[in-house]
Amino acid sequence: MTDSYPRLAARTLRFTLGIPRNITVSPDGAAVRFIRTPDGVTRSGQLWELDVESGDETLLVDPQDVLGGAAEDLSDEERSRRERSRESSGGLVSYAVDETGRWACFTLSGRLFAVHLGAKAVRELPAGGTVIDPRLDPTGRNVAYATAEGELRVVDVAGDRDRALVSPAGDTEAWGRAEFIAAEEMDRHRGFWWAPDGRSLLVERYDDAPVQAWHIADPANPDRPAVEQRYPAAGTPNSRVTLWHVPLEGGEPHEVTWDHDAFEYLARVDWSEGSDPVIQVISRDQRESLVLDVDPVSGATRTVRELHDDAWVELSATPRRDAAGRLVTLEDTGDRRRVCVDGSPVSGDEWQVRSIVAVDEHGILVTASAEPTEVHLVRFGADGAAEVLTTGTGVHGAVVGGDTTVIVRSELDSTSTTVTVHSGGREPQPIRVLSATPPLQPSPRLVRLGERELCAAVLFPRDHVPGSERLPLLMDPYGGPGAQRVLASGRMFLEAQWMADQGFCVVVADGRGTPGRGSSWDRAIHHRFADVTLADQVDAVAAVAAMYPDDVDADRVGITGWSYGGYLSALAVLARPDVFHAAVAGAPVTEWRLYDTCYTERYLGHPAEVPEVYDANSLLPLAPRLERPLMLIHGLADDNVVAAHTLRLSSALLAAGRSHTVLPLSGVTHMTPQEEVAENLKLIQMEFLRQQLA
Repeated sequence: MTDSYPRLAARTLRFTLGIPRNITVSPDGAAVRFIRTPDGVTRSGQLWELDVESGDETLLVDPQDVLGGAAEDLSDEERSRRERSRESSGGLVSYAVDETGRWACFTLSGRLFAVHLGAKAVRELPAGGTVIDPRLDPTGRNVAYATAEGELRVVDVAGDRDRALVSPAGDTEAWGRAEFIAAEEMDRHRGFWWAPDGRSLLVERYDDAPVQAWHIADPANPDRPAVEQRYPAAGTPNSRVTLWHVPLEGGEPHEVTWDHDAFEYLARVDWSEGSDPVIQVISRDQRESLVLDVDPVSGATRTVRELHDDAWVELSATPRRDAAGRLVTLEDTGDRRRVCVDGSPVSGDEWQVRSIVAVDEHGILVTASAEPTEVHLVRFGADGAAEVLTTGTGVHGAVVGGDTTVIVRSELDSTSTTVTVHSGGREPQPIRVLSATPPLQPSPRLVRLGERELCAAVLFPRDHVPGSERLPLLMDPYGGPGAQRVLASGRMFLEAQWMADQGFCVVVADGRGTPGRGSSWDRAIHHRFADVTLADQVDAVAAVAAMYPDDVDADRVGITGWSYGGYLSALAVLARPDVFHAAVAGAPVTEWRLYDTCYTERYLGHPAEVPEVYDANSLLPLAPRLERPLMLIHGLADDNVVAAHTLRLSSALLAAGRSHTVLPLSGVTHMTPQEEVAENLKLIQMEFLRQQLA
């Protein structure tokens, strides 16, 4: 079968595992706001509102109207923010609302806009810079926003007064934005947080001066100068990050104090109604972490929770206070990630908790897994009693406001999602999901493989007749530690099914390091990327070949992946040519000393302290061993896994006299967001694998 490659970049409703993105519920539960594209193929998001009582949907913001039909003009800083958050859509991609339910705000083309939700009227607000990440204060009086120029500014919703609250002292400094490491590796994309009374903020200031300067060039356009980028590679200095309390009126900013030498990373910040701020800091080796109460008046901090792990402390949900003032955290104890209240677990052995959705008078609502491939909504009381809110096989997320809960569900036999609003005693009502029908319907078989019972999905061509033909096997491995591919969600396997339809048995196998299986499963990769993750893929090949002896040819095994999957693919043909016969490695990390501090040192340690670990996990020493076909693909504009990774491996292969293929992508970043490039790139990869495994 040769159906066209399914273009899936446009999402009519986007959500991450656990908490849906860009869906909010008003505090009284009367309205649900969400971003939705007008159809299943348009990339430009619009802001909509659902009236919970009537069920009516109203379009609040259409970017085409706001910009008068003009194309978006994004700053380099905004492009970088979207790259870090893996946001590939256009138009309206995010928004913020106040706690009063009166106002929303957003940015388009670096300009600032506010929406009066009652009048459903959009107005542009004056902005003293290129706007990034605007946020309304909880009382709905002011909008704070970071700028591409490094300032944090505030403007009232009437647009009468725009001013800078804090400004950078030099070119390497910025206020109100998350530094590279926080956004790329700690899942913290914000750089400022409003006080509940709207009279002050906590604001991050970072200074990149200590960070080494790298230069990203565009060889296809030699007339353009290289772009300087501050990149904190493993073992090198990080940005200097501090946190400041900044009043709107009547006072000077002052710094929040903690031991920065011992706890280099600012990981989490929360400032909820009825409590002082709570922050979480973590040591550079990530084995020690503190949860701190902050006195916003003095900036002093008090330790309320100390966390330790011999491998690394997992950064999961943001610590927060409940209405009674108790500290609610997610912590890894007894091989389970558990909900803890003041340090005491309230969730039992049955559940592996994924995220905290809400902490309110009803209890602690979380997403959690009893079976690793499924994610359900569970509410825990302070006594540990668990109420499961979702049923059936699927992946669920939720957003809560007042007595209204919006549940997003994805299931294995569908490529779409369902979004339902549950409020009071009303019947659940759906929000329309306008996804286009894809050209194919995946048919994954979820199985357990080998003695470690690896969670895996096996996909055959849709027209394959069992026993009629032994097909080449194509491994499509997971994206590295913390990334889970095998879930009970059909939309996860659209691309894998398309690849299978090209004449392969495709296997997606989640090895050790993937979430949902317990702490010991996660930490099995500590200092051991290469041998552990590759061994799991080898075991998966053997298990699938034994499971389908009349349908799989174990003498024709390919492997393909991107980023960590690219590393694993190249490693497979370099280290185990007896098992893997061809590989396509996209944007692979080939030398971990070139990757960033937080991610790499979490798993492999500091390169100055354990150089042997880095040597054992590098691909460069393996170059002379290549004897199988290998295609390397890399975007030359990649600022995450820089192109030097592929170029250094290619140089090592050339020096060893090993034939290989390199496909450079001019102007392409790590995400490859350009649809035409992504489609043609996938076609080229499949043709390469077909030829090599014929």
